[in-house]
Amino acid sequence: MRRGELLAIRPESLFEYGIRIRHSISPTSDDTSLKTQNAKRDISINREVYDLIRNIPVKEDGYIFSFGGFKQSGLLAELITKLNIKKTTFHGLRETHASFLFSKDIDIAYVSKRLGHINIQTTQNYYLELMPEKKHQQDADALNLLSSL
Repeated sequence: MRRGELLAIRPESLFEYGIRIRHSISPTSDDTSLKTQNAKRDISINREVYDLIRNIPVKEDGYIFSFGGFKQSGLLAELITKLNIKKTTFHGLRETHASFLFSKDIDIAYVSKRLGHINIQTTQNYYLELMPEKKHQQDADALNLLSSL
């Protein structure tokens, strides 16, 4: 999920082992619409994550997570430093998730939908560049398909 989509989670956004993404919170606007039409989606989460989110007390504004002056990036940086792990950003976490899915040979159409991309081409253009071996495999698959025609 994008940071704004995470911040927009309310209790009614949750269903058993999933999250309905219908809104996004922005630090620069009161508009809660999503980035793209395809960003409206339901994503699965495992039971552990589901239980963790369900146990977070709902804030007075009805959201599960506090906007905290939109200082999540700084808080993430502090946590990363405390855990002594490689620096990343919220978008970096999204990239890592997509890369993990690709490494498990999850279909690009599923990954694209899970990420809320407008189309598969967006996913291919950006995320396959992060994993050159997948890009080469996709190119080989396309050549094999063409040669079989």
